[in-house]
Amino acid sequence: MNTHLSIEQVREQFSLNLKNNAQKSVESNNSFLSILESKNEEIKFSKHANNRLMDRNINLSTTQLERLNAAKEMSSQKGIKNSLVLVDDYAFIMNVPSSTIITAMDKNETKNNVFTNIDGAIIV
Repeated sequence: MNTHLSIEQVREQFSLNLKNNAQKSVESNNSFLSILESKNEEIKFSKHANNRLMDRNINLSTTQLERLNAAKEMSSQKGIKNSLVLVDDYAFIMNVPSSTIITAMDKNETKNNVFTNIDGAIIV
C-alpha cells in the first residue's frame, strides 16, 4: 500500500491550510478590532441627560467633551462602573461600561446634593 501523497494532493492540502490560516487571521483581527473600537468608543448621552442639558441650558465645548471622554478612559482603567465626573461648573453621572452620560447638572444644582450609586469620581 502506497502511503505517500501525490504532488497534487500535497498542493491541495497546502492550499487548504493557507486558506484556513488566512481566515483565522482575518477573524482574529476582526475580533481584536471590535474590542479596540469598543474601548475607544465616544461617550453618548442618554435621553434623560439630553433633556437635562437642554432644560439647564448646558452647552458643552469641544474641549469639555474631550475631557469627558478622558474621564471615561480614566474611570474604565480604574474599574469604575458609575462615575461622578466634574467638568468646570458641571457635574455628570456616567455609566462607564456603556460610555453613557446618565444625567447632567450645573453648579447651582450640585450644591447640597447627595450623589448615590456611584463608585468613583473624576475631576477633569
